[in-house]
Amino acid sequence: MKILISICARGGSKGIPGKNIKNINGKALIAYTIEHARAFATLYDCDIALSTDSDEIKSTCASFGLTTSYMRPENISSDSAGKMETIKHLLLHEENVRGVKYDYILDLDVSSPLRNLKDLQEAFNAIQSDNEALNLFSVNKANRNPYFNMVEQQVNGYYSLVKKGDSVTRQSAPVVYDMNASFYFFRRVFFDVPEPKTISERAMVYIMPHICFDLDHPIDFDVMEYLMINNKLDFEL
Repeated sequence: MKILISICARGGSKGIPGKNIKNINGKALIAYTIEHARAFATLYDCDIALSTDSDEIKSTCASFGLTTSYMRPENISSDSAGKMETIKHLLLHEENVRGVKYDYILDLDVSSPLRNLKDLQEAFNAIQSDNEALNLFSVNKANRNPYFNMVEQQVNGYYSLVKKGDSVTRQSAPVVYDMNASFYFFRRVFFDVPEPKTISERAMVYIMPHICFDLDHPIDFDVMEYLMINNKLDFEL
């Protein structure tokens, strides 16, 4: 069984400039993901591959021992490019260069590093145990619920609940989850369709038993660094 671990890090972050290589708690953000990739790779037959359009990111990764000759094409390097097409392009490149066919792909998101090896092992065991599953992604229980306290505008201009239901309390509403963008497992067949979607018809989830969130705004970066520096995380990173 062969596994490709993909690390995708675009250079042109607008929300947090230079986010992927910005220092957080004493080291570059991307270093946490490289460490997680290596920890998982020591247990399984894995190759680790980097997808970036930035020479600066390549140089930073090389300082942590992750090198590549691959450069992400311009047409999938904008902020409108989908994550799945980025991973697929890297996957096909790595299979061609290495002369292998992977069985699974694990994508580790640089901007959502609050995970650990136990998370990855348990999630991998879950997708392996279901032969029909195409992919799996990490989630947390949502703080807001479309059946109870999330609204959207209707065609008449007024607002109502996103999902119709009879719930009168948050506790009685159906349980929903937030995708936290931390990691994704895919069976190789997932990428055989022309335009794969993250939420496939046979997707599984791994429910994080601890805090996890991704970095979209500068304040998110400050909050995450505060939690790290002050040992406020509710798990071991």
